[in-house]
Amino acid sequence: MGEKKTVSIVGGSGYAGGEFLRLALGHPYLEVKQVTSRRYLGDPVSLVHPNLRGRTNLKFTDPASLEPCDILVLAMPHGVAAKELEKYRGLAPIILDLSADFRLKNLDLYKKYYGEDHPRPDLLGQWVYGNPELYREALKTADRIACCGCNATAVILGLYPLVREGLLAAGPIFATVMISTSAAGAEPSLASHHPERAGSLRAYKPTGHRHTAEIREHLPGSPEVHLTAVATDRVRGILMTAQTFLRAGFTEKDVWAAYRKVYGAEPFIRIVKLKKGIHRYPDPAVVEGTNYCDVGFELEEDTGRLVVISAIDNLVKGTAGHAIQSLNVRMGWPETLGLEFPGLHP
Repeated sequence: MGEKKTVSIVGGSGYAGGEFLRLALGHPYLEVKQVTSRRYLGDPVSLVHPNLRGRTNLKFTDPASLEPCDILVLAMPHGVAAKELEKYRGLAPIILDLSADFRLKNLDLYKKYYGEDHPRPDLLGQWVYGNPELYREALKTADRIACCGCNATAVILGLYPLVREGLLAAGPIFATVMISTSAAGAEPSLASHHPERAGSLRAYKPTGHRHTAEIREHLPGSPEVHLTAVATDRVRGILMTAQTFLRAGFTEKDVWAAYRKVYGAEPFIRIVKLKKGIHRYPDPAVVEGTNYCDVGFELEEDTGRLVVISAIDNLVKGTAGHAIQSLNVRMGWPETLGLEFPGLHP
């Protein structure tokens, strides 16, 4: 278990690849072998990720010069991995994809939310969705891991115990995610050198958000969920609120029981619902830089309306941290390994 495994990252100049690199450099069982970028070929990775100055001497290499490794991470834009997988599948026995290409098995949902037929439907059955809270057992033997979408993660983890335990009334669930600039897809170099353009890339998505497909596929019973994304000025973090109703006869005590039953042993889920203080509900600022998902709720007792709240760091628990956690499960390493950072306050 203590032998280091080599990992290479394809597309390491983006936010997702850069965050995986940061976490991998601090992981005791991972040795980063190569990081690719055509745009920054030959440049040190710290040119794009200045937080890594002094942490590594790695330079960006050409994807065509990739060498075999133990674990390969694909951090390319959506649509690329599925079309180019043949270039990479022979390089490593274990592959993690950080894009949306292999997250869905329902081809109709894929076409509806991505506007085209999936280019490689024959491969979808080979991939396990990288959410240990839902698929821990399957991840233990997975050689292909499709890492989750950040907004989908915030919604799924907030609602999963309530849906699984049958507490919610029939009918639509309306979820809103307050997203940060890094959740909207701006490249680090663009955001740092052209903040006015990075701001324009932040996505208001009132309807039809692609992550709705993941939510519907991976929540038990495929409930009717409607997702709205709203941009904020935060650099990191997602705050999710979902409005739904409890079934008749259920109370706040039942909500607590569902969360404790499903998440009681989860290392990265914290139930946050306090009666005093200024941190009574989940807050993205509290989980920034961490792999935690904080979940809370408030019940309107006279109507049965339940507001579910969750907060994550979109680049950690929403992307690279969830990937590391899934990899830890796959390799039989302690699940929290390399993810112990508790966050900062203030």
